[in-house]
Amino acid sequence: MRRLTKLSAVAAVAALALAGCGGSDSEGGSGSGSDKTAASDDVCKSADGDGPKIGLAYDVGGRGDQSFNDSAYAGLEKAVEDFDATCVEGEATDGEAESAREDRLRNMAENGAVAIVGVGFAYSESVNAVAPDFPEVNFAVIDGFDPDEDANDNVAYLGFAEEQGSFLVGVAAAQKSKTGTIGFVGGVNTELIQKFEAGYTAGAKAAKPDIKVEVQYIQESDLSGFGDPAGGKAAATGEFDKGADVVYHAAGGSGSGVFDAAVEAGEGNFAIGVDSDQYLTATDAQKPFILTSMLKRVDTATYDFAKSIDAGKPLVSYTVYDLKADGVGYSTSNKSVISDLTADIDSYKEKIISGEITVPTKP
Repeated sequence: MRRLTKLSAVAAVAALALAGCGGSDSEGGSGSGSDKTAASDDVCKSADGDGPKIGLAYDVGGRGDQSFNDSAYAGLEKAVEDFDATCVEGEATDGEAESAREDRLRNMAENGAVAIVGVGFAYSESVNAVAPDFPEVNFAVIDGFDPDEDANDNVAYLGFAEEQGSFLVGVAAAQKSKTGTIGFVGGVNTELIQKFEAGYTAGAKAAKPDIKVEVQYIQESDLSGFGDPAGGKAAATGEFDKGADVVYHAAGGSGSGVFDAAVEAGEGNFAIGVDSDQYLTATDAQKPFILTSMLKRVDTATYDFAKSIDAGKPLVSYTVYDLKADGVGYSTSNKSVISDLTADIDSYKEKIISGEITVPTKP
C-alpha cells in the first residue's frame, strides 16, 4: 500500500464551511451546513452565557457521524454547561476549496471566539497559518502537528495513543475469532490511521501469534473515505468473504457500513467500532454484532482545552492522551459477547501502562 505523508493528506482534504451557532458568520456561511446537524440538538443555538466563546471546526463527515466529530461535540456540550460558554460550529460541505478552512477559522476568530478547535489533523496547516494573526485567540488541533516544526505560542496539538487502544481491541478480536482470521478497515491510508492498524495487528498477534489480519483501506488519499458507508460495507464484506469473523474499522462515518456487513455476514461474526462507544448509537439490528469499540476520548481533549481557557492557563504545544491518562481504551457495553474477554484484555492494558509492552505505531 502506498504510504501517504501528513502534508499530502492535508492537501487532499476537502474543506469545511462555517455555520454560525450562538454567533453570526460574517460571510454568511450558515446556509451550507448538513441537514443531519440542523436536525439534531444544537447547544450553540441555546447557549447564552458570559463565559468563553468556543469555536469547533469539524472534520470530514461533520456532526452526526456517531464517531470522531460527535465525540468532539460532546466535549463542547460539557464545556458550555460547565463554563457558561457560548459556541460557534463549522460544518462540512463537499467540494469546497482548501482556502475555506482558513477562512472558517478566521471568521470564528473575527466573530469573537477566544478558543478554536480544529477537529482533525487536516486543520494543522490552516491553524498554523491563521494563529499568528490572532495572538489573543487560542487554537487547538485534534490529532494535530506543526507543519513547520516551529509551534505558535497560541496553538495546542492534542494527540492520542490510538495504537494502544487499538492493541486492546486487537486482543479482543483475536480471542473472539473462531476462524483464525480477522480484518481491519481504514478510512484513508494516512500515517494516523496506520497507527490504528499497527496497534490492532500487534494486539491480535500478542494474543494469538498465528492470527491472520486482512487489511483494506477505503481510499488512499481522498478523505471521502471517512464518510462513505457503502465503501466501508464493501471493504468489510470482502474481508468477511475471505474468512474474517471480526472486523475493526477506523473509518469515521464509513463505519456504519462495516456494521451492516457484519449483520449480513450473520451469527458468529462481529465488528469493532472506534472513537466512541458505537454500540450505544448502533441500530437494533447492528448491536448484537458489535463486539467492542476502541475509545478515543476526543471529548476529553476538547473539554480539557476549553477548561484551560476558562482557567486562564491555555494548553499549548503537544499533549498526548494515552492509556495511562485514560485517553484511549475499549468499551464493554455489549456484555454478552465481551465479558469473558475483559480479564485478558485488562492484563495487556496494565503491561502497556507499566512499559512492559511498547505498542508499534507503524505496520
